[in-house]
Formats: sequence, structure tokens, C-alpha cells
Amino acid sequence: MADRQHTEPAPLWWSRPEAAADPRPDGVPPPRPGTATAPDPLPEAGPGTGPGAAPEDAGDPAGAPPAVRYDPWGEQPLQTVDRGRGRGGFRLWHLVAFGLGTALLAGGIGGYLGVLAERRSSTRLELPQAAAEADRGRAPDSVAGIAATALPGVVTLHVRAASGGGTGTGFVLDGQGHILTNNHVVADAKAITVTFSTGESVSAELVGRDSGYDLAVVKVSGVRGLRPLSLGNSENVKVGDPVVAIGAPFDLSNTVTAGIISATGRPVTAGGDKGDGSDISYVDALQTDAPINPGNSGGPLLDSRARVIGINSAIRGADKADGDGAEGVRQGGSIGLGFAIPVNQGKRVAEELIRTGRATHPVIGVTLDMQYTGDGARVGDKGADGKPSVVADGPGARAGIRAGDVITKVDGQRVRGGDELIIKIRAHRPGDPLALTVVRDGRERTLEVVLGSANGS
Repeated sequence: MADRQHTEPAPLWWSRPEAAADPRPDGVPPPRPGTATAPDPLPEAGPGTGPGAAPEDAGDPAGAPPAVRYDPWGEQPLQTVDRGRGRGGFRLWHLVAFGLGTALLAGGIGGYLGVLAERRSSTRLELPQAAAEADRGRAPDSVAGIAATALPGVVTLHVRAASGGGTGTGFVLDGQGHILTNNHVVADAKAITVTFSTGESVSAELVGRDSGYDLAVVKVSGVRGLRPLSLGNSENVKVGDPVVAIGAPFDLSNTVTAGIISATGRPVTAGGDKGDGSDISYVDALQTDAPINPGNSGGPLLDSRARVIGINSAIRGADKADGDGAEGVRQGGSIGLGFAIPVNQGKRVAEELIRTGRATHPVIGVTLDMQYTGDGARVGDKGADGKPSVVADGPGARAGIRAGDVITKVDGQRVRGGDELIIKIRAHRPGDPLALTVVRDGRERTLEVVLGSANGS
């Protein structure tokens, strides 16, 4: 086999000649593209050959456009081509279109990737926030600390009665399951359900109730881990002391509100829905601005040491004070005037209800003229059913009280009417001594009386 020799590079055609002379012998077809053939013998060098030599006439017909050949050694290696299609080549506008398509495709891909990156960055957006802290609790005398201590001992009562249902609040008194609440919460109850702060609900039975004090005791059985609340002393309460109320206003269990003691010894009467006076309660109340609403009844009013100092019982609406089951109160809601039964009174009544099922009322043994409009409480001329207004050999008779006397003070505290006198007396226990200031025939005198006892209702 002959050795390979250096030859010129094969010409690259941008266009096909109209008629090209075939250098092969006649009868020998040109090779198919992509097929290998034996190399022809290299021609001898001669004129018109070699680098820079002009191409020989290809024998193109007259008038045919000349073919432009790429000559890497020529003065202009790449010349402008005609608009005809070259063999295996592209027109110039194909290149432009290809470039534009590539640019558009790249732009579309880039835009999609940009949107995708933006979406991913949006999902990872995080605003500044404080880190989670270990539960270090709260100061015991803060609202949160008081609530944490007391909530396990506060319950919500759901009551079914002949006239419908209702919701109230209560709190655990002892480990035996006794719970203190308001009488108007459980009056006429057919069934009572108690729900603890944990969500556990059990049935309860009525132990005893008293409408005069608006207090009642119910009992649950079979409940483990009861958390009785500590009882404070309402005699230690001062105006301005901070307080916390816990209850279920409008059936929103475990609601905590806070305020202060607005007043002490506030005479309040509540109830009276039956019309015969048998359900009226008389309370020498603690007044508070802690928000109290229907459903708070029977819940605890707590001091800064989470001790019960009162039992939330009534609120004043726009025009009257009443139990929170009254229509006017349901319409008005809390306006910052709430009233609680002092815990000292509640404790005594609860003990009697647990022990006997009934509570006793301290009395002076006289009938009052409730229609009297003057200052003070006037002893009536006649009692019920025409009997004497001063019970014979009763506490009042023994102290020297007579019909027509006007009682103006109890232990030096002014009394403006019959309701206030009853409230001041019921704030004490049977057997307690009281000093009554009495006006008789225009003259003022002081009488000492020892309170008697009567069964409540």
C-alpha cells in the first residue's frame, strides 16, 4: 500500500454548483455519502495547483452563478454566499432563527427557575420571633400564678331543671367532694353535672341549699386528686386589694378575670323571682370591678395568695342589682359592678349545709315595716297574721325593743332601711351580741341584743 501524502483539505461548499465536472472515469458512480473509498492517486503538482492557486474552470454553463468555495489559505477565507442552498448546509436565516429560539428557550427556562426559586424562598420566609422558653412559672401573687394555683379546684356546673337548663360555677371545699356554689344555680335542679378544669365530668348530688344566703353545697363521688381551695378571711379585705375571679361566664369554662375590691360591706339583695320573698338573698357583699357575668355565679373571688375571700353572686345591670340569672342582667352583662358573698359567711353556711342540710339565720325576733320610707328600719305595729311585731321572750323583746321603734345603727354602722338591717344581722352568727341604736319618741338610745337562731329555707 502506498504511503499517505499530504494533500489539500477538501473544499467545503456553501452552495451546490449548477454542473460540476466529475473527475472520476466514465461509468464510475460517485461514492455515497458516508461510505469509505480508496484514495485516488495524488496528482502531480503543476501550474494552477497548490496553495493560493486559482481554481480551474469547472465547466459551469454560461450565465450560471459562480460557486463560492471556502479557501482557508485565501485572502478572504470566508466569503459571502449566495442565497442558494449549499450541500448539507443552512441558510443564514436558519441560523438566526435557531439563535432566537435558543434565546427564547433559555429565557423561559430562566424565568421558570426564577419563579420556582421565589416560591421556594416564600415558603421558607420566617419573621423574627422570640425563642421558646422553658416553663419557669409565674410569680405566685401574679394573676397567672393565682390562676395556676386555683384553676384545678374550680368547676363548672351544668344544671337541668324543669324550667330548662343553666350554667354556673363552684369550687371544691374538701377531699370528700363537697363543692360550694350559689343557690340560684342549682335551685329546682333535676340533674347536676360537674366539669373539672381537666375536662372530666361527673354527676353531682345536692347536699343542701339556702335561698336567704344564696348558697348551696353539692357533692361528687369517685373523683381522685381533688384540689380544695384555701379559704381566706373576709375580715382582712381592704378596699383596693387586688382580686381574681374564676368562672364560666356564658359557659366559657375556666375564664379568669382580675380587678380590685371596690367596696366592702355593700348591702345587696338579689333574687325575688318567685314574688313571695322566699327566694330573696341578703348579702353584706364585697364589691369588685373584676368582670363577672352570667355563669360566674358560685365561683371564687381570690386574693393575691389564691385564697377564697368571696363567692361571686350578683352583678348590677344598668338599672338594678339582681342575681345573674335575671333577665335584666343577661341583657346588660357586666359593667364593672360585681358582688361577692364574704367567705366568712359562706364558710359558716357551708359547714351547716354539709352537717345538717340546712342553714340557720341569726334573728332579733321582730317584724319590720318594709314600706317605711324614712331613714332607718322601723319595727312594725303588727306581725304576720295579726301577731305582735315583737316576738314574746325573743332576743328583741329581751333587749327592750318595742313596736314603732326605728333602728338606725348596728354596732355603730348606719342603717338606711329594712333590707340593710337584715343584711347587717345576717352577716353575724346566731349568739353574737349586737349594739342597736334605736330612736323612740324622738329620743335615741342604745340596746344590747344577743342574736337568736331560725332555720333557713
